[in-house]
Amino acid sequence: MADDRDREGTEIAVAEFHKKIKEAFEVFDHESNNTVDVEEEEPTGYIRFEKFLPVMTEVLLERRYRPIPEDILHRAFEVLDPAKRGFLSKEELIKYMTEVGERFSQEEMEEMLSAAIDPESNSIHYKDYITMMVVDEN
Repeated sequence: MADDRDREGTEIAVAEFHKKIKEAFEVFDHESNNTVDVEEEEPTGYIRFEKFLPVMTEVLLERRYRPIPEDILHRAFEVLDPAKRGFLSKEELIKYMTEVGERFSQEEMEEMLSAAIDPESNSIHYKDYITMMVVDEN
């Protein structure tokens, strides 16, 4: 009986991981053809979702990398938003990500903007963005 519950819990976790992996993959699948450019990693220059999914599922199930807690991500964004408005403009985000610390390339910046920027306000409401990024560890 306990084995059945454990197996069911694992199946639910795997289904959740698959959903999150697919959502993340789609952000970078600019041509909507189930591939992502990974020139530095693969000799072909791209990786297919079918190859990516099992590898990432295993990484998440084994908990190889600990996610950064939501409160730490929130504090990091607040450092960039001293007025505590709850958002950064697209221009502010570009400035911080391309001029400070480990700088993003133009391509990396465009990929982040496509996932993070609200097209109506042209800003990143970081609480919503953090919620989208966090992985539930339970």
